[in-house]
Amino acid sequence: MTSTANSQQGDIAAAENPVVLYRKDGAVAVVTLNRPEYRNAQNSKMTYALDAAFYRAADDDEVRVIVLAGAGKHFSAGHDIGTPGRDMHESFDRHAGLWWDHVGKEGAESRYARESEVYLGMCRRWRELPKPTIAMVQGACIAGALMLAWCCDLIVAADDAFFADPVVKMGIPGVEYFAHPFVMGPRFAKEFLFTGDRVYADRALQLGMVNRVVPRAELETETMALAARIAQMPRLGLALTKKAVNQVEDIMGLQTGMDSVFGLHHVAHAHNAEVGGDPLGGQTIKTMK
Repeated sequence: MTSTANSQQGDIAAAENPVVLYRKDGAVAVVTLNRPEYRNAQNSKMTYALDAAFYRAADDDEVRVIVLAGAGKHFSAGHDIGTPGRDMHESFDRHAGLWWDHVGKEGAESRYARESEVYLGMCRRWRELPKPTIAMVQGACIAGALMLAWCCDLIVAADDAFFADPVVKMGIPGVEYFAHPFVMGPRFAKEFLFTGDRVYADRALQLGMVNRVVPRAELETETMALAARIAQMPRLGLALTKKAVNQVEDIMGLQTGMDSVFGLHHVAHAHNAEVGGDPLGGQTIKTMK
């Protein structure tokens, strides 16, 4: 089979099985992560498809609110570190920042360029989307999935949802979008990271990590009702209010804190690669469970 035929088959498969779904329900756009067979593990293909969906919703004057969901049992298991669709060595059309393409580069230069784009850069830009965003979380919300939920304005969690950032097991001080002290407070952020333990929905509500906890069977209904209510507000009023809160959070140190921790994150990757030859410290999907 020729490479052209392979490419065409790949395009057809992508069209039939998109990694991100998009639909509109009145003034609400629903963007859904769609790799349920891998617990919605985020490869770069999914990240760029998610970016395109957010642009689509931002450009649509009929859309007032965006809901981010995950297909299947779980919201997301985080970054893809071992599925057949892992694509960390592929190039994509970069636009979250001005770093050069990571492909063909070596060591820390490659990792820093890629993660500046697909992890930290993307999430920071999505946080600034000038329409309210609501994460609708069920099941697992682990590591890289926290970044997707945390860059949304609100989080509605099912009663079966749980949150965890176990990457300290890799020797890494938390995921790239380091909002931990802001979403749960500094003292609990340390416990959360030191132990890698799961935080279940009821505890997350007490900590202020989520806005609401609802029965799993009512998650979509309750989330869409909240989105529809918010959608009745003036569009510019919502955009300016979102910007106001984000600006105050930035004045409190969110952006500069992320910049400083992103450097520590890559010190950890480089140390792992130098000492053990693996930037993830030898951890795999199985060992991280």
